[in-house]
Amino acid sequence: MSVIFRKFGEELNAFLGRHVVVVTADGKEYSGQLTGVDEKLNIVLDKVVGVGPNVFKLAMNGEGVREIRLMDRPFDYRALGERLSRVFPGLVSVREDVGAIIVMEKIKVTDKGIVEGTGLAADKVKAIFDDYMREPKKQP
Repeated sequence: MSVIFRKFGEELNAFLGRHVVVVTADGKEYSGQLTGVDEKLNIVLDKVVGVGPNVFKLAMNGEGVREIRLMDRPFDYRALGERLSRVFPGLVSVREDVGAIIVMEKIKVTDKGIVEGTGLAADKVKAIFDDYMREPKKQP
């Protein structure tokens, strides 16, 4: 059972920092950037829309949350990982649970294009990421 809960938590963590719509038990909808969530679905929305003109951040009790809809297309870590594996065969680890791809166990790249690491290999990882992001994405 703990594997199921861990997988749910990993999926929910993928919503962090993304644009979401939260629907409450009474049918109200709030839109914003999900900046916090816990195991009880208590949430924090930033840049919130749907509350009032002077409300910019909202914390909501999870008991009132009926659903959270991800409005951004999720980043395809596997596709980028495959691309990186062509240049660094056997040296790429896709870690969707932490929101990163690890190359050569010392270079980390995130979905935002932040590359942690130095040297020619890190420069190559950044160039591959930039090329990947410039390509048009296929619609599902």
